[in-house]
Amino acid sequence: MSSRSSDAAALGALWPALRERLRAKELLGGDASGLSLRIPGIGMWFGRSANEVPVRVRLGADALPAGAEIHSAVYTVRPDVGAVAVGGGRFSARLADFGGRMPGVFDEQVRHLGRMGEPARGVGGIARALAEGGNVFVVGDTPVCLGTTAARLALNAELFEKTAKAWVLATAAGGQVRQLPWIVRWVANGRLMKDERRAAQRFATGLLPKETRGY
Repeated sequence: MSSRSSDAAALGALWPALRERLRAKELLGGDASGLSLRIPGIGMWFGRSANEVPVRVRLGADALPAGAEIHSAVYTVRPDVGAVAVGGGRFSARLADFGGRMPGVFDEQVRHLGRMGEPARGVGGIARALAEGGNVFVVGDTPVCLGTTAARLALNAELFEKTAKAWVLATAAGGQVRQLPWIVRWVANGRLMKDERRAAQRFATGLLPKETRGY
């Protein structure tokens, strides 16, 4: 079996476990929910959250399965992304009610989620929403979370919901939430951009990215 075929098979087997992890933590909700994993040089495994078995989809295909449009668009504009979850938790799903964009208020948030772009009205707005390299955004009223790997996506989804909870509750109560100092955000975001460049380089050579370690 070739290396690419082996990676594809391994990712196909990983997809159900990742879906169950996200569903168990209630991080894959909503009617538009879906999950995908990039297969280096081939395409992606994609499925709606209620499906038991994902389907293999070629990126750029003329006909995509229902619900796969957001996933395909993300992989097209972000060569570093290896996993996409559409549909979030209880609080990330409320971000659209408060402008659809959170400032950087926590260390972990700016380090791993990055700058949250402007909400996308549809698939055509995704490139702009991700232009600053962030790993979370809102399309319509649906939250989307990204990761370089399946493991990183799971951690990012948990962090996204935790951050959204703090932001939504504070904003709903009329509180003033201040961003972290610019130097903290600049340094943390610089580290995230390095991770993303390394991931993109790995995918470009047909390899899966290495997991990030530490802060």
